[in-house]
Formats: sequence, C-alpha cells, structure tokens
Amino acid sequence: MENTEENAIELHGDEEIIEVIDLNDTEPGPDDLADDLEDVDFEDTGNAEDDNEGWETEDEMEAEAEQDDSDVTFSKHTGSVFCVSLDPATNNLAVTGGEDDKAYVWRVSDGEVLMECTGHKDSVTCAVFSHDSSLVASGDMSGMIKVWKVETKEEVWSFEVGDLEWLEWHPCAPVLLAGTDDGSVWMWKIPAGDCKTLQSPGCQATSGKVLPDGKRAVVGYEDGTVRVWDLKQGNAIHVIKGQDGHQGALTCLACNKDGSLVLTGSVDGSAKLINTTTGKVVGALSVEGGKAKGSKDEEETNSVESVGFCNICCPLKLASVLFQAGIVHLHWEESSSVVSTCSLDGALRLWDARSGNMVSEYRGHTAEILDFTINREATLAVTASGDNQAKVFCLQRPDR
Repeated sequence: MENTEENAIELHGDEEIIEVIDLNDTEPGPDDLADDLEDVDFEDTGNAEDDNEGWETEDEMEAEAEQDDSDVTFSKHTGSVFCVSLDPATNNLAVTGGEDDKAYVWRVSDGEVLMECTGHKDSVTCAVFSHDSSLVASGDMSGMIKVWKVETKEEVWSFEVGDLEWLEWHPCAPVLLAGTDDGSVWMWKIPAGDCKTLQSPGCQATSGKVLPDGKRAVVGYEDGTVRVWDLKQGNAIHVIKGQDGHQGALTCLACNKDGSLVLTGSVDGSAKLINTTTGKVVGALSVEGGKAKGSKDEEETNSVESVGFCNICCPLKLASVLFQAGIVHLHWEESSSVVSTCSLDGALRLWDARSGNMVSEYRGHTAEILDFTINREATLAVTASGDNQAKVFCLQRPDR
C-alpha cells in the first residue's frame, strides 16, 4: 500500500469548510506535488436565503448546553478561557489561561487545581507545557511571560516583551520561543534566560512553529510572508513572499511529522503547502477571490483559521464538510482519519475525513469554544470557552 499523508484546511466564512487533500508521504518534490495539488476553487454549494440560517441564538445555545456531555467541568476562571494545553509527558494535567489574568494547572480526571499562575497584567492568551512537562509557561496580551516549575509550583523565570502573539516550547530542550506584535521572535534558555532574537521584518509575527528537527522554525507574518529560520545561526534560510506568499496576514501554520512540509493559512482565504528544504510552494488551495460565498459584504473574506496534517498511512478520498457555525480550531487524531473541530456555536465535533460525515458531537458550553486539545489516544478532549469554563469530554466512538 502506498504511504500517504493528508492535510486538512478549514475556511472561516459564511459557510465553514474542512477540505482534506491526499499528499504522498515520499520525499516531496515541487513538481510532483504541484501536479497532484493544483489550485482549487471551492464551488458554491447553494445560496442561503437567510444569512442567519444555521446560526444559533444565545438562548438556543443555553438550551442545548443543559444536556452537558462533559465529564469534568473546570470553573475556577472568572472570565473567558482563551487557551488550553495538555502536559505531553502524561496527558494527565491541563493548563488553561483566561481573561482573569491567570493560568491554572489542573488535573483532567477531577479538575483539582495543582497550581495557580498569578502576577500577569492582562488576559493570559498563551499557556503551554515544556516537552518533558517539568515547566509551564504562561503569557499575557501585554507581553508578560512567566515560567513555573510544575513539581515545586514556583516561578523560575519571567520576562516582558511587546504585545504577545504566540508562545511555543522547543520540542526537545528547555528553550522557549515567542512572537510579538512588532515582528520580533524571541528565544530563551530557561531558567538561565540566555536570549537570542530573530530579526523583525517590521510587521507582526502572527504565528510560529519549531520544526521537529529542533534546528529550524517557521514563522508567518502580518504582511503575508513566511520565513524559515535557522535557530542556531539566527538567519532566515528561506523567505516566501510576493506571488508565492500570501496576500494577507498569516493566521495559522502546521508541519507534518518529519517537518519536510509546512501548511499555512491566511486571512486572504488561501492555504499554501511549502517544502521546508527548498522553500518552494508546492501546492495552494483557495476560495475564489477570497470572498465568503453568499456574503453581502464585499469586504468579507473566508479566512483560513486552522490547518493540520493527518499521520495515518492509507489512501483517503477528497472530502469536504460544510456547516454554518464558524470553526475556531481543528485537530487530527494521531492514528486515524478522524479530525476534531471546535466552533463558535459551542460544540465539539468529530468528522470522518474519508467521507466528510460527522462521527459525533459534544455539547455543554453556553458560549463559543475558543480553544481545545485532545490526548494522544484521542479518548478525551479538553475545551476552553467564553462561558468562563473549561470542560473535559470523553470521546466515545463505535470503532474503539
């Protein structure tokens, strides 16, 4: 059986689309991939008579939330919960950050608080564990970043940068990276604090990802450019811009398992597939004109809000999923063709990428889900919501 690897693209507009494309898992060649993945225009699937059709009112969301499918509800936050992640070592601990200027580390089995991360000046929008789960970093919108030692519950390092856009740990070392509003990318050794910065192009560093080799990082910017950085030398190896780049700010990016490919999404309504070795764009997908189908606003576009790769090795068909509620994030399961999404209607949904059919739906939140994550076994999901709560859902499927 030929090895394949798929990627999923979510387009955020009046009609939400998840598009799944087959990619050959052999060494990517620009010509081969370009042949297999030509520009795609999504066709209109019908005109909605009412712009609000399919969208739920607050009362409807609250009514559906009375049937709470969650197993654990974490209610310590006193404002919207913006971010959540699981500890990579055991997947037993979650960290959430919120509008109350706090982050909490808590146990997913019962919601017990293990650590309260305080001292922030603004909403905590980033909260992540280090690769070995020994450290947790929290960052707020003002640029205050704090690192805590999980075992001792002590703050071991802090630093203040400009307005924070993203925060990410190195995949195999105690090194923390951050992207800021002024376009700088900071890199620190923790807890020593030794620092290096990657030069700013003069616009926001909107998204970033350290590649699996630990030697390179891919950063997307507000001007639509994508840069592949050498972390040791501190220089840009590749710059994707102009016709090859996006025509609007980067919103998201993801890499495949070996880091040979990066998928980027933008407010321009397109996704680009980039070979990280050559810096060449080997595939592109877009909504025609970048305009949301059925939109009455000429300025409204279908922004790509979340992208990801599927790791399984089996041939899958091209599949599209359309529904009305805006998608916020998506996650592929590690070893199946199931992709999970969270939405502005407060629901968590699982989809079979081979058919485009919804596998299951989980409700319980009374406001939009702003972030979520799933464990390695894909048996539970942890969500963060505008209703001031985080919830743990046990994911039940007939095939397991």
